[in-house]
Amino acid sequence: MNLHKKQIAISIITLMVVASCHSKTETIHPVIQDITQSVYASGVVKCENQYDVFSNITGIVEHVFVKDGDTVDIGTPLLTILHDAQTLLNENARRKAEYNALQVNAGKLKEVRSMRSYAKSQMQNEKILLERQQRLWAEHIGSLSLLEQRELAYQNAQNNYTAASEQANEMERQLKYEAKVTKTNLFISNATTSDYILKSKIKGKVYAIDILEGEMVSPQSPIAVVGDAHKFVLEMQIDEYDITSVQLGMPVYVVLNSHKDSVFQAIVTKINPMMDEKSKTFLLEAAFVVPPKTLFPQISFEGNVLIRTKKNAMLIPRNYLINDSMVMNKSGTKLIVKTGLKDYRMVEILQGIDTTEELILPTQ
Repeated sequence: MNLHKKQIAISIITLMVVASCHSKTETIHPVIQDITQSVYASGVVKCENQYDVFSNITGIVEHVFVKDGDTVDIGTPLLTILHDAQTLLNENARRKAEYNALQVNAGKLKEVRSMRSYAKSQMQNEKILLERQQRLWAEHIGSLSLLEQRELAYQNAQNNYTAASEQANEMERQLKYEAKVTKTNLFISNATTSDYILKSKIKGKVYAIDILEGEMVSPQSPIAVVGDAHKFVLEMQIDEYDITSVQLGMPVYVVLNSHKDSVFQAIVTKINPMMDEKSKTFLLEAAFVVPPKTLFPQISFEGNVLIRTKKNAMLIPRNYLINDSMVMNKSGTKLIVKTGLKDYRMVEILQGIDTTEELILPTQ
C-alpha cells in the first residue's frame, strides 16, 4: 500500500470512530420537581378609564385648549367647535323660556282667577236673592214676574261663573304647557350647544389629541385619547380553549416589551364573558401588584396566567413525549403513559414509568 492510500484508509477509520461516538444515544431519567400549569396571554397596557373622545356633531374646530400630556379634571374643555348659529338659537330659546315662565305670567293668572272669584260671588248673591223671593212667593207676597226675573238672574250668574272658571282653568293649563315646552326646548338647545364644547369625562391625562384648529371633526373619527394619569390595567386575550381554566383573582406573570428583563405580577380582575368571533379569544383584564415606575398606554406584553402548582411531580421534557401518550425507552420500546400538568418545557407523568426508566429522544 502506498503512502497516499494508507493516509486515506486512516482517515476513513478515524471518521468511522468519530461517527460511532456521536451515534451513541443519550438517555434521561424522569425527575421529581415542582410544576406549574399556566395559560398564555398577550395584550396591551391601557390606562384605567381610558376612552376615545368623539364629537357628536360635524363641524370645524374653533379652539384647542389642551395638548398631549396635559392633565385634566372632569369637565375641563378640550376643544370647541364653531357654533355661531347655535348660539343665536340658544339665546332665542332662553328668551322664550323666560317669557313663558309661570312667574312672569303670574299677573295673567291672577286676573282670570279674580274674574272667576267675582263671578262666583255674583252667583252666590243671586242665589240668596232667589231663595228670598221664593220664600215670599210661598207666602203669596210679590209677583210671579219678579220670581221669574230672580230665577233668570241666578241662571245667568251660574253661566257666567262656569265660563269664568273654564277661562281660568284654560289659561292656567296653557301657561303651564307653554312654560314646560319652552323650558324643554331650552334644555334641548343647551344640550345641543354643549355638543360644540368637548369636555373631559374624567380626571386624568390627555395621552393624544389628533386635531388642529380649523380642521373638520365628525362623529366617525376619534379626536383624542384620555385616561387615568397613574393607574393602568392589562388587557389581554385568552384562547377559547383555555378560558374555562381561568378565574378571577388568579396571578398573572407579565413581561412587557418595554421592560424585557423584568417579570411583573398581576391579578386577574375581569373576564369578559363574550368571545370575539373573529379572533376566537376572550378579553381579560388584570391589575399590577407592583407596577413599573415608568409606564405608558398601548405597550404590548406577553404573560402567563398561573392556573395551579403541583409540588414533587415526576417530570420529563415535553419533546420526549410521543403523541401526548407514549415515551421511548433506551431499547427503543414505546411505553404508554398518562400525563398530567404541562408547562412550556416539561410534562408531568402520572402512570406508565418511574424515575428509574431510561428514556431516549424520539426520532423526529
